[in-house]
Amino acid sequence: MSKEQGLQDAHVKIGTKQTILMVELGFASEVYVAEDADQRLTSNIIALCNKQGVKVTLVDTMKNLGAACGIEVGAAMAAIVKQ
Repeated sequence: MSKEQGLQDAHVKIGTKQTILMVELGFASEVYVAEDADQRLTSNIIALCNKQGVKVTLVDTMKNLGAACGIEVGAAMAAIVKQ
């Protein structure tokens, strides 16, 4: 999780709705997806990222992704917003 620790310093949108919006609008440079999140959600965002050419990085658990983003709860996905 060393790379993900940098998520706290980057401009990040956390959560399913915000992540999908950033990808659809073309503002996401990279998306992090928790492997233990709901498959219906993760398969949709991964397909959308592939269509839009956005890099997808898998994180083992929602808890670890949430911690990497600096929040105390789990997160299914998060998007790094282009500067």
